Amino acid sequence: MDKINLANLPTEIIKLEKLSKKYNKNIYLKRDDFTGTETSGNKVRKLEYSIAEALNNKCNCIVTVGALQSNHCRATAAVCARLGLECHLVLTGSIKDFEGNLFLDYILGANIHFVSEDSSVDEELEKIARKLTEKGKKVYKIPVGASNTIGTYGYINTYNEILEQENKLNINFDLISIPVGSGGTYAGLWYGNYKTGNKKKILGFSVNNSKEEFKEKIIDILNTIDNEIKIYDTININDSYIGEGYAVATREELEFYYDIASEEGVVFDPCYTGKAFRGLIKEIEKGNIKEDNILFIHTGGLMGWTKEQRSIIYEIAKGRKSNEI
Repeated sequence: MDKINLANLPTEIIKLEKLSKKYNKNIYLKRDDFTGTETSGNKVRKLEYSIAEALNNKCNCIVTVGALQSNHCRATAAVCARLGLECHLVLTGSIKDFEGNLFLDYILGANIHFVSEDSSVDEELEKIARKLTEKGKKVYKIPVGASNTIGTYGYINTYNEILEQENKLNINFDLISIPVGSGGTYAGLWYGNYKTGNKKKILGFSVNNSKEEFKEKIIDILNTIDNEIKIYDTININDSYIGEGYAVATREELEFYYDIASEEGVVFDPCYTGKAFRGLIKEIEKGNIKEDNILFIHTGGLMGWTKEQRSIIYEIAKGRKSNEI
C-alpha cells in the first residue's frame, strides 16, 4: 500500500512512573501527539495513505468533514498546505470562540463550510465535492477521521511499529488502549494484532457513540481489508466514560486531567485522550484490568481545549496552589 511520509515517526514510548507505582502496573504512553506540530495526533498517520492515494489519482482538491474543533480536519489542512492541494473542510457546529483547531484551519488556508450539527455530513461532503467537480477540480474525498479502508493502514503500520519498540524496550504489552471517535485507529490496531497472531487485548474507549455502533463500524472497515475474518469477538469497546457527551467535559473530568498533567507532565485533551485515559484508570481502580503491561496511545488534541475549559482549569489550579512562600 503506497504511503507518503508526513509524520515524525516512530513516536516515542515513555513510562508513566508515578501512575505505574500507584497502581502496581507498568503503564506506558505512546506519544502520537508527537507526530508533528500542525499535524499533531493520530490522524496524520492515516493521511499518509489517503493523501498518497489522492496524489496517485492526480487529485488536486481534498474535501473532508469533522466537528468544529476536529483534529483530523486541522491535520488535513496542514498537509494540503504543505503539498499545494486545495482543501475544503465541512465542519459541523457554530463558532463560539475563534481558537484552537478552527484558528489553525483558517491560518493554514483551508476553505471552511459550516453546516448544522443535525446535518448529514456524508450528504454535505458529496454536495460540496460535486460542486467542485463541476468547476473542474479533481476531487478526493476523505470521510470523518479518515476512518476507511485506506486510512486504517496507518494504524496497521503503527501496530508493527509498536512490536519493534517492544523489542528495544524489552517489554511485551498485554494491553493496548486508545480513544475511539470514528473507528479507524482501533480497526488498524485490531487487524495488526489479528494478522500477526498476537493475543494482545486491544481496548478502546468511546468518546461519542455506543459500543454497538462502533463495533459495527469497525467490522465494516475490517471486511473491506480482509473478507476472510470470521470471528470479531475480541473487539473490545468501553462506552461508559463518554460523560455528558462529545467534546463536553465535567469539572470532575477536568480535575482528573489537571492531576495527570501536574503529576506526570502530560497534557491530555478533554475530548478524546482525556476521556479514554480516565476510563482506563477508572477500570484499573475497579479491578477490571488484569493485564500488567499497558500501553495507552496519546492521539493528540492539545489544540482542542476551549476557552471555557481552560478557565475551569485556572480555577482548579488556583484552588490547589498556595501563594505562601
